Amino acid sequence: MKAILTILLCLCLAVPAHAQELKPRLVVLTDIAPASIEPDDMESMVRLMTYADQIEIEALITTIGWNCDPYPTEWADSLWRVINAYEHDVKNLMKRSGQKKFMPLNAEQGQQAIGYWPSADYLRSRVAMGSQRAGIGVIGKSNRTPGSDLIIQLVDEDDPRPLWIASWGGANTLSQAIWQVKQERTPEQLSAFLKKLRVYTITDQDMVYGMRMNRSYSSHQWLRREFARDLLFIWDESAWLSQNELGKNHWSVYANMIQGHGALGKAYPTFKWGVEGDTPSWLNILPNGLHDADDPQQVGWAGCFKRDMCPDSLTVAWTNWRSPQKDISGEYELHFYDDTFRDFSARIEWAEKGKGNRNPIVDINGTRGSIPIYVTASKGETFVIDASGSYDPDGDALDFNWWIQRDAGNCPQHVQLNTQDAKASLAIPSETPCEIHVVCEVRDHGHIPLVGYRRIVIKN
Repeated sequence: MKAILTILLCLCLAVPAHAQELKPRLVVLTDIAPASIEPDDMESMVRLMTYADQIEIEALITTIGWNCDPYPTEWADSLWRVINAYEHDVKNLMKRSGQKKFMPLNAEQGQQAIGYWPSADYLRSRVAMGSQRAGIGVIGKSNRTPGSDLIIQLVDEDDPRPLWIASWGGANTLSQAIWQVKQERTPEQLSAFLKKLRVYTITDQDMVYGMRMNRSYSSHQWLRREFARDLLFIWDESAWLSQNELGKNHWSVYANMIQGHGALGKAYPTFKWGVEGDTPSWLNILPNGLHDADDPQQVGWAGCFKRDMCPDSLTVAWTNWRSPQKDISGEYELHFYDDTFRDFSARIEWAEKGKGNRNPIVDINGTRGSIPIYVTASKGETFVIDASGSYDPDGDALDFNWWIQRDAGNCPQHVQLNTQDAKASLAIPSETPCEIHVVCEVRDHGHIPLVGYRRIVIKN
């Protein structure tokens, strides 16, 4: 009990009192490489570091991908370079949330609240080598690694939050961890283990690029086939492609606003194939109020997904690889792209200068936070949503935009929002049960305009 109280005291000293909501937990499986070989993982890693106050980075595990089998140990040097750049810039980043100091390392390794910037020493303590060979064929006793052991350790921690696995390369290290648990535990214990995991794969990279259509070679197929009942698995074939292409098309803006700004900007390499193709994997869990990542049909900064047959025509997962879901997700990805980039560029400005713009705080009917608001309304009533308590921490003027995500829930087509600046209302249908997803976007007038969100889910 004394140790818990000490951690809570340190947390309160390190993070503003209004920001005690816990971060989502993230494990990254990355085939990070020198910029001359494949710069896109390094780009995504730099961007992730600028959001270390929003996401609890539980592990950074180097592993195989399309460019390597086996994974060369020396490629991990690129990851250390990014962490070193973060160490240089973090004192400036801390000014964004008013953080004065770091918690002790043992406290950082507990739970972190949104708004807390971890130390570089904490991040270094979370680096591990994962599987250096690809495919389901290598899974077994000889493929056990510090990375697979770390995943098991993290899932086993006494923490109710799910553990998100973002696969920037192959998810072979995760497959190894699950294989090991399957050998050593009862079916009931395995099921409980799997239910604490969430998997987001950037396409399927558990093989070299030339084999990418050989789905049966990949351990990803094994995960989807054997554990479909218990494992939430997202296979992205839309957001990563959009990010790659939109980044290439807007590269001059990256070069002007990201590269060379602060140590992190100086570590941000020029693209070779596409720009930050792995970034959607963690934008998906960013706690910005837009969605609940546990419900993949709710759109977030990585688009949205439908439970569907996968491209292997054998397994089922949450995916967006074919129309109409690919088209639906693609429209959202385009809608959010400018906001996501401006958000990143504002954070790079903080990294360089220790000052800059901050996001608006969205207040819905007196409630703040990042978790969607779920309410029950009476059939036939006019339901009013009031965001007039929203404010900008820098005193900037605000604009309000309201919309219904009609491809989530089951909102009847005749339901319309009536909006007037910070307020919106709608007539709740009386003829049938429904679930209506309303999104409030609040944008400021800062020199780099930023946005805040809140989702309201209304059931009758």
